[in-house]
Order: sequence, then C-alpha cells, then structure tokens
Amino acid sequence: MTEAAAGGGAPDLTAHWAGLASLAIFAAAYLAVIAEELIHLRKSAPVIVAAALLWIIASAVELGLGRAGLAGAALRRVLLDYAELLLFLVAAITYVNTLEERRVFAALRARLVRAGFGYRALFWLTGGLAFAISPVADNLTTALVMCTVAIAAGRAAPRFVALACINIVVAANAGGAFSPFGDITTLMVWQHGAVPFLQFFRLFPPALASWAVPAALMHAAVPRGAPDAGGEAVAMKPGARRIVLLFGATLALAVAVHAVLHQPPALGMMTGLGFLQLFDYYLQRKDRRRGGARAVNVLQRLAGVEWDTLLFFYGVMLCVAALGLFGYLALAADFLYGGPGQTAANVAIGVVSAILDNIPLMFAVLSMHPDMSLGQWLLVTLTAGIGGSLLSIGSAAGIAVMGQARGVYTFAAHLRWTPAIAAGYAAGILAHLALNRGLF
Repeated sequence: MTEAAAGGGAPDLTAHWAGLASLAIFAAAYLAVIAEELIHLRKSAPVIVAAALLWIIASAVELGLGRAGLAGAALRRVLLDYAELLLFLVAAITYVNTLEERRVFAALRARLVRAGFGYRALFWLTGGLAFAISPVADNLTTALVMCTVAIAAGRAAPRFVALACINIVVAANAGGAFSPFGDITTLMVWQHGAVPFLQFFRLFPPALASWAVPAALMHAAVPRGAPDAGGEAVAMKPGARRIVLLFGATLALAVAVHAVLHQPPALGMMTGLGFLQLFDYYLQRKDRRRGGARAVNVLQRLAGVEWDTLLFFYGVMLCVAALGLFGYLALAADFLYGGPGQTAANVAIGVVSAILDNIPLMFAVLSMHPDMSLGQWLLVTLTAGIGGSLLSIGSAAGIAVMGQARGVYTFAAHLRWTPAIAAGYAAGILAHLALNRGLF
C-alpha cells in the first residue's frame, strides 16, 4: 500500500522522525480548523501551511535517502486530481451563484412563504425540497435556501424553526449522498472511478430512508397551526429560466464527457461555464439595444465562489497525500480494512464524519486504494454523506445553518434529536445492505 501511494518502493517511515513530525503538524493544523469559530482563523490557512511543510519534509527525507524525484511525481499527481475537482466545482458554484443573482431561489422562498401551508406541512415540504434539490445544487446551498424559508415562516414559532432546520440539514445531506453533484465527497468518488455515474442512484432508497425515519420521529414535536401567509411575490430576473436549463445541460455534458469520451467531467463543466458567458454576452447586447440591467456579469459571480473551502480542500488533499508517502495511509488501511471487516470500517467512517470533515476522510479512503466491491464503495459514499448529520457540526450544511438561525438552531437543539438521526443512519445502511446485496 505504501508503494501504491508513493509510486513504488517507498520505505515505511511511520516511525521515522520526519513521519512523526509530519503527523504532529497535520494534527495541529486540523485542531486549528476545528477551532475556527473560536480563534477566527480561516480554515484554509493552517492546512495550506501544513501541506507545504509536509512536502518540504518529504522532499528533504527523499534527498537524504537518495531517491530524488519520487515526491515530485506524487505531488504532481495530487495537483492534477485537485485541478480537476477545482475546475468542476468552480463552474458548478458559479452557476449556483448566478441562479441566486437571477432571484431563482428568492422566488422559490417567497412562493413557499406566501402559500399558506401549516407548520407541519412546511416541515415536510422544506425537508422534501432540500432532499430533491441538493443532488444538483449541492447540500450547503440547498440547506441555506430552505433554512431561509423556515426562518421567514416561523418567526412566531422558534420550536418549528429549530425542528425544520434539523430536518433540512439531514435531508440536504441525505439528498447529496446519492448524486455525484450533491457533495464534494460523492464528486471525488465519481471522478476517481470507484463508482460509475448511474450506480450512485442505487443509493436513492437508502438515502431517502436516512432522512424519512428521523423526519417521521420528529413530526409529532412540530407545532400545529400555520404562519401568516404574508410577504410579497418575487419576480425572477430576465434569463433565469434559460440559465436553469443551461445548468442542466452543463451537468449532462459533464456526465457524457466522462462516460462516453472517458475525459474528466471538469471538461464538460468548464464548457458549460463558457456557454454561460456567451449567454451573458447575449444579455449584454440586449441591454445595449433596449436599455435596462439584464446582464449577469459572470466574472462577478465567479468572484463569489467560496474560496476558503476550495483552498481548504487543496491543503487537505496535499496533507493526506504526504502522509501517504510516509506510510500512514497503508497503516490506516491495515487497521480499518484488515481487522473488523470492510462493512464495519465503512460504517465507522460515517460516524467519525460527524466530528471530522468528510472531505479528508473520503480522500484518505480513496488514497488507501482498498480492494472493495461496488457495494462497499457505495456504502462508504453513503455513510460519509449522511454521517455528518449526527451532529450539527458534522457537515458544512449544519454549520452554515447554525450561523443563519443563530440562537434557535443550536448544537444542543440538534443533539436532542441525534438518537432519531442515528436511527435514520442505521435505516439507510440496512436498506443499502438489503436492496444492493448483490453488489457485495
């Protein structure tokens, strides 16, 4: 396994001073990431610095052992993997930001608030929409949009807001687990080639169970009654519907490029971003002829990409790959997949993702290259996606919604319903083991 990680013949340096120092540096950086809210330091900063230190140490040790070139080749492979994911995410996030600027999400929020639904109906509706939208728009964006609906509708019912936010976070994470576009971890698994595109949808029933079970258990606690059906309608800006269609066509192109031409999906996504710029040019030409403010200004939407998260992803990937060079991933693979069994290991990874970010966990699993069946790869994809729902801090969606519904949706409020969410976690796993048993 160490040889696979390093490109062949790498010595085991897990007990070497360099390996131990690298492990300590990464641990310190990740502690800083966990304490982000307390120390107010962007999570990307410590892991970027740690990544540089780890690769400097790895290169220095390599020179001392007379094996120059091994670390450089490994680093280039990791940078290529990161570049493919970065370009895909930049294009996808730019589309989502453009839809927000065109007031697509605002129009949806206004329509739901004005519809006159009761609290219990809104509880299921916002959760169902979060589950349905997150496979395309990613779980973080979806959770924030639906949370806004819950806050606007439940101004006079804080208990409803808290329960609705819990439900939305669980639903958004579950919905993102059965689509390559729903979460960074599923995108990583797809681009790595561990799970073909259509096979992800085998996780639909298990993901649905992981949301529906806790939602059903929470239903009786949702207050009766209905909010005031007030507020004004929101009109979408010109071109909004065509951009929605263009986004759908871009995702289809990314799938086709990967499945038919065997090229990175990022090629299709960046092509779609080019088409969005051409459509923006068309709107600009219309502005010149008729006046008004129809244009999107794609480059401004591009500037709105969450760079802290993407740079954090860069640092984590490089850190994990460097630890693989020292032999720690081989050690972890032997511990996880050589002892209790693959199913137990993949279930445990999901539980750990409630505390640690699922991105480094999934990248570590992919870097270990465990010899797993399709059923096991789908299992770890599912658990890494829905395991973060066990705690409010276990996913980016939960952390973001805590900030948006500050004081109402809290860590303690979520923790009270962790047993119900755990029941959903178990239900999703059991559904996968039963429905997809032929894949193991």
